[in-house]
Amino acid sequence: MKKANCIAVVIGMGLALTPWAGAQTAATQPAEAATVATIPVDQQPTKEQLAKLFEVMRLKAQMQTMMKALPSMIQGQIQAQAKEMAAKLPGGTATDEQRTAIEKVLSKYMEKAFSIYTADEMIDDMGAIYQRHLSRADIDAFIAFYESPAGQHLLDMNPVIMREYMPVVMKRTQERSKALTDELAKEMEAIVKPTDKPAAK
Repeated sequence: MKKANCIAVVIGMGLALTPWAGAQTAATQPAEAATVATIPVDQQPTKEQLAKLFEVMRLKAQMQTMMKALPSMIQGQIQAQAKEMAAKLPGGTATDEQRTAIEKVLSKYMEKAFSIYTADEMIDDMGAIYQRHLSRADIDAFIAFYESPAGQHLLDMNPVIMREYMPVVMKRTQERSKALTDELAKEMEAIVKPTDKPAAK
């Protein structure tokens, strides 16, 4: 899978797994993140509180659903990659059987890649970060929101929103990365291009 599409998938997953991503945009900025104060230990949420929050957020289910959906969502990219690989075979062509075999191998390894970091591990790591930056009062407020009708409606709509949003992310990333790649290629070409200056004696 091309780098641009990998980036798109990562971006989409990040948004899909964080229902309030828009409210946390500032926290993703490295310069600002370094100045964020850590919550005092006696005010940090308990593991039980976090477990309750993640439960009402349906976080594990969202992660598992996204992990299962990603391979099919990028099936077109798998087929394109298989075509490129087939073109590199002796003769530059591949039989239908070879193309099918290549697609199957790519799909298999993609599924393996998505299972390297499990949903449970993600949640454990996320919980440790939540404890450092969110207080018990914050978590209680989040729980109250996600248990409310509005919170439940947001969670119900998240899969619908992401199904529509992911293709947009991938399309825009692919389009814009092409221009960036072309620009990079021109600069690299200028660096390695031979000069007309005579060699120094």
